[in-house]
Amino acid sequence: MLYLVGLGLGDAKDITVKGLEAVRRCRRVYLEAYTSVLTVGKEALEEFYGKELILADREMVEQEADSLLKEADVCDVAFLVVGDPFGATTHNDLVLRAVKLGIPYKVIHNASIMNAVGCCGLQLYNFGETVSIVFWTDTWKPESFFDKIEKNRQNGMHTLCLLDIKVKEQSLENLMKGRKIYEPPRYMSVNQAAEQLLAIIQNRRLQGEKPEITENTICVGLARVGALDEKIASGTLQQMSTVELGAPLHSLIVTGTMHPLELEMLKLFSVDSSSFENNTCQRTM
Repeated sequence: MLYLVGLGLGDAKDITVKGLEAVRRCRRVYLEAYTSVLTVGKEALEEFYGKELILADREMVEQEADSLLKEADVCDVAFLVVGDPFGATTHNDLVLRAVKLGIPYKVIHNASIMNAVGCCGLQLYNFGETVSIVFWTDTWKPESFFDKIEKNRQNGMHTLCLLDIKVKEQSLENLMKGRKIYEPPRYMSVNQAAEQLLAIIQNRRLQGEKPEITENTICVGLARVGALDEKIASGTLQQMSTVELGAPLHSLIVTGTMHPLELEMLKLFSVDSSSFENNTCQRTM
């Protein structure tokens, strides 16, 4: 059996009882280590689970999945994912490979950022399409995610922005030369995401457009959701470019039309209460 086990968002204790029981009876246990991270390291997980963990990076999961599934038809193998197992499409591929090999699988779900964002007070059914904001480079500055945020906002919907993670990435030079030298891990902050959005707004204005999202659009910054030191800040997009939320992982929400109750909740986390005084994006039940 192949078990895909969600670990939740905080630390080692966020695994479900069902998930922990599965992990402890597996012969091999892999820890997916590139789509997200917990607030504790591999050693803390091993101590709590009572199992040695094998780190599974992007290269292993995407290019060597067959080795990961080796002998899963005759023994139990677990694949641990921060959040919920299906928070990343990569894991669909793993399931499809298992099915083709005749290996049965079982999914043990857990909380993910997709539903935990409700902690800020915005109602989950008022969210539109989720987007990913990637790190820009000097030569690559995509803006497609901005169009999706605008479309959500035009429809009155909030947008959850998942921020880029760079783990075990190679520089272009090392990649071209085939050198297995990796860059230090990088995690996008709310500040960086806001700065990129602000830059796109300026670019659109220079092109004669009137963006749906402006410097004064109400946004929410979240850090380490589910952890003891979780932090939430609400305010304008401009304020999000300077707010200090500390260590990763960060997420950003661009709000749509808000119900008065949603506004009242966001005020609990406001950087500056005056940010909400002129906000007219409200709806009735």
